[in-house]
Amino acid sequence: MTHDHHDHGHQQHHHDQAFWDERYGSAASVWSGNPNPQLVTQAADLTPGRALDVGAGEGADSVWLARRGWDVVGLDISPVALGKAAAHAVVAGVADRIEWRQADLVEWVPGDERFDLVTVHFMHLPADLRRQVFPRLAHAVAPGGRLLVVGHHPEDHETVRREFDEHFFYTGDDLLGELDLDGWTVETDDAPTRETTGPDGEPTTIRDTVLRVRRPSQHQAQRQAQRPSR
Repeated sequence: MTHDHHDHGHQQHHHDQAFWDERYGSAASVWSGNPNPQLVTQAADLTPGRALDVGAGEGADSVWLARRGWDVVGLDISPVALGKAAAHAVVAGVADRIEWRQADLVEWVPGDERFDLVTVHFMHLPADLRRQVFPRLAHAVAPGGRLLVVGHHPEDHETVRREFDEHFFYTGDDLLGELDLDGWTVETDDAPTRETTGPDGEPTTIRDTVLRVRRPSQHQAQRQAQRPSR
């Protein structure tokens, strides 16, 4: 596990509330307090709207988005994490832009809410659960909005010691094959490397999976529906 960013949420096969409450209660800060670097890269130029931060952890990504003008819902399984996240937002002066919600993502459904950005980072679930959960995240994206998924690339399993098996890892192609994204635009499907610090403090290079896709707008969806079938 790397320590320069927050691999928040259900990152391992341990996805129960008790595990994460204990984890977040074990130290003043579990993660660095900095936003995930791929979020900064991928969302810096987006027009602010309404965002859903899935697996919000201690709130660094939610706070970063709120500072840039987004209205954010931060979702996490751990009330302990959300308490820390709320305190972070107060210190950052953006508490009024973030709503914190406790939910188990395995059971969560989006309902009627839609978001201009749904962002999930290092949410490593078993493949069968991932195929259940991630389509719900796509369902929560508003017309014209984006889904951003960042995770550890399968090659990364050989680089840094991890706390979960390699079948928890995925590529962008894996995700595209599992999600029903007919008509969506793939804006980013990449596997960039970055320098970070390993679990024992050693410098290392790791590879991320980065997938950003955009749902068609209502107008685009109507045009697609009107196209004659061949």
